[in-house]
Amino acid sequence: MALQVLGITLSMMGFAGTIIICALPMWKVTAFIGTNIVVAQVFWEGLWMTCVYERIGQMQCKLYDALLDLDPSLQAARGLVVTTMALACLAFLIFLVGADCTNCLSNPRAKARIVVVSGVTFMLSGLTAVVPVSWTADSIIRDFHNPIVHEALKREMGAALYVGWVTAGFLFVGGAVLCTSCPPERHNYSPRYTLSKTDTHSSYAIKNYV
Repeated sequence: MALQVLGITLSMMGFAGTIIICALPMWKVTAFIGTNIVVAQVFWEGLWMTCVYERIGQMQCKLYDALLDLDPSLQAARGLVVTTMALACLAFLIFLVGADCTNCLSNPRAKARIVVVSGVTFMLSGLTAVVPVSWTADSIIRDFHNPIVHEALKREMGAALYVGWVTAGFLFVGGAVLCTSCPPERHNYSPRYTLSKTDTHSSYAIKNYV
């Protein structure tokens, strides 16, 4: 019971983090390098919108206009993050069926197996969460060290990427804890008695005596 509570708590923290990185427009931020050290505007780029933060304290955000005009890597990141949320939600529903604190099933063996299925699903959601975050970080690093890319177009890793790595860790570890919460199967061995040689001889002697 304690392992299930720990596992589902970590997993739901990861699910909440997935929602945050999906909505947070801070996957890419303006890089302050070279002649671009002092700027009046800071650009934030997310999965669904881009924002401009001005030094006077104003911020304007705009959704991306056309889906087909987006970069293929951004479209893939969108799909993987949405897939992560769907898998985490499905894993939570599966957990509710097999959790010890619910009465959906009466067979403890079946409930334990369902909890394991929930843990595996949470681990899969952790893998689908780490892929777009690491992929985006790799593209940012490559463009940053590419001399062909202009300094004004170079970006740095935003806070959403770091939250995404922590989120993936929570989902994976929480799912692993749920998988280990399954108790080992107990085998009932029925005792079998065999007659020893002394018992055989004694019974034979009693028969002859009678």
